Amino acid sequence: MAMHPSGGGRGSMAESGGTGGPSPGGKTRRWANSLLTSRNAENRSRSGVGAKTAADSWWKIHLFRGMVNDVRRRLPYYWSDWRDAWDYRVIPSTVYMYFANILPALAFSLDMFTKTNMQYGVNEVLLASVLGAVVFAILACQPLVIVGVTGPITVFNYTVYDIMTPTGTNYLAFMCWIGLWSLVFHWILAVTNSCDWLRYVTRFPCDIFGFYVAFIYLQKGVQVLERFGDGAPFYLSVMVALLVFMVAYACGELGGSALFRHPVRVFLKDYGTPLTVVFFTGFVHLGRMRSIELERLPTSAAFFPTADRGWLVSPRDLLVGDVFIAVPFAILLTILFYFDHNVSSLIAQGTEFPLRKPAGFHWDLFLLGLTTGVAGILGLPFPNGLIPQAPFHTESLCVTKVEADAEETSSEAKGHYILRRTHVVEQRVSNLAQGLLTLGTMTGPLLVVLHLVPQAVLAGLFFIMGYQALEANGITAKLLFLLRDRALTPPAKHPLARTPRRAAVWAFVATELAAFAATFAITQTVAAVGFPVVILALIPVRALVLPRFFTPAELALLDAPTAGPFAMQSVGGSYAVSAPAPTPMTAEGVGGAGVLEGGSGRDGGTATATESEGDGRGAGAGETRKSEEVLVEEGRGRVVEDARACAGIEMGRLGVSRRGHASWSAGRGE
Repeated sequence: MAMHPSGGGRGSMAESGGTGGPSPGGKTRRWANSLLTSRNAENRSRSGVGAKTAADSWWKIHLFRGMVNDVRRRLPYYWSDWRDAWDYRVIPSTVYMYFANILPALAFSLDMFTKTNMQYGVNEVLLASVLGAVVFAILACQPLVIVGVTGPITVFNYTVYDIMTPTGTNYLAFMCWIGLWSLVFHWILAVTNSCDWLRYVTRFPCDIFGFYVAFIYLQKGVQVLERFGDGAPFYLSVMVALLVFMVAYACGELGGSALFRHPVRVFLKDYGTPLTVVFFTGFVHLGRMRSIELERLPTSAAFFPTADRGWLVSPRDLLVGDVFIAVPFAILLTILFYFDHNVSSLIAQGTEFPLRKPAGFHWDLFLLGLTTGVAGILGLPFPNGLIPQAPFHTESLCVTKVEADAEETSSEAKGHYILRRTHVVEQRVSNLAQGLLTLGTMTGPLLVVLHLVPQAVLAGLFFIMGYQALEANGITAKLLFLLRDRALTPPAKHPLARTPRRAAVWAFVATELAAFAATFAITQTVAAVGFPVVILALIPVRALVLPRFFTPAELALLDAPTAGPFAMQSVGGSYAVSAPAPTPMTAEGVGGAGVLEGGSGRDGGTATATESEGDGRGAGAGETRKSEEVLVEEGRGRVVEDARACAGIEMGRLGVSRRGHASWSAGRGE
């Protein structure tokens, strides 16, 4: 059974697919009108409306339409979301995501603890993660998205503290009103179907935002070490941080290599970083290092706030004028969450994942507003979708099957197999379970254990997170391509090598780096709360400005949709189109950059694509999966992604995998 993208009439042509490109005049009007095109093909068919349906006028907004459609599409799968959790992939995924979520959360809690004068600490960050996990696991249309505290919200929180605290304003009451105002703005966006704009979110703004987050991680690691002065604790802390980085890096590389057996590699890749943290927490007590006192992770009493207060923040502890001063901060927070959370959802449902259950961006934005308001009342950091934890969660739930290698070209290659992703175990239990495990971390005994972790270990954790985010970023992949030897980069093996103008690649990367520099620079000033505006502005830049300097063919190679056609049905398709893969299997009806996936063009042609659905039964029992992995261990197998679900320029085709390790398929092409 194949899955189909949104049918004809769900989108409209945003740009001409011709070589000449569209005229600049009228582009903005067509772009705005396409957002409000009637997209519910089922309702049209039931009402007897034909395929030729006029688009709604841009000023007509069908309130609640997106939310209702999201719930209507996802609700039939709700009980199967719980039944499908009876699969062996759920347990390792839960354990892996618990560590992948809690370790960065601890690092961010240290940053906010020191920069907000103990207003936020470990318990607040953990409880915010629990709030997001429970609400989204039970109620969301996209339960695979991991929700917690991110680096950008950390910057936002302590920047607001730096601005408002000198005025004598009650910081937590002010943050409470930011959360309440943001709840209202989130709900307004959800009710007015604003997530339809997500069709214009491509890899271009996502890569820039990911690049920014990676450098924030690296900067936080350096800032942690700067606090220790220049004595013995400083030098020991630097050594421990670098050792944590190197050991965690080695575990990741071994996990993606051909060394050791498959269970050992999976163990090192999934649990190498948390075990590194545990090891170096005890390592600093060996030998002469025992006499050097290192700063440790500050904790509080079990299930109590870090500061001497209750869990409920009174909104009345603020002057009326300050209540309205919180409005512009709430607008900036809403802009940040609109982009950050939705991008997390898009990447978690990328084209490389053969998903079968529909997405729902409008409804989840409504839930995000709810958790934002509740977090404000409880005095918690505001949670939202996590990058890269969200796509890691989906990847950890993928089930594969062995197939004969279709790329065999000689008798010497006979006997090789590929592990193809058949389906994803789409369920709600793993997200809920990792959230409940995080809640258990707030108990007294585990908080005592967390207090033993040196801050230097957390600095090393920031370094490895930043490195992995950089390595898996599309900007990094393009830079590495530009540095490659052209003689060893044939067009058949690398999609960017098929770009007609190499200068176009340089110009595109330079534009991305300039946008990153602007975003990073503004966060180093008191105006850091305004950086979400810069990120959001990248969307119209990609849709309106870049097509004037790059041809449609170049944009199809340099950029790509963030998620597949099936996931984008909730917002009416995708603005970007993918470059044809260097195989006989190419997408039909792609005339150039700017065509809405699943929409119809001027010539009447319709873009088509298919998504692999797999057998839908969990790939059999444990013996079947074990036999598949044994084939890989014997050197007769390799892991690839489903080619039918990877028509776009994905990280694996650029030589970088989702987890930041060199992809095997790219390695073979060298």
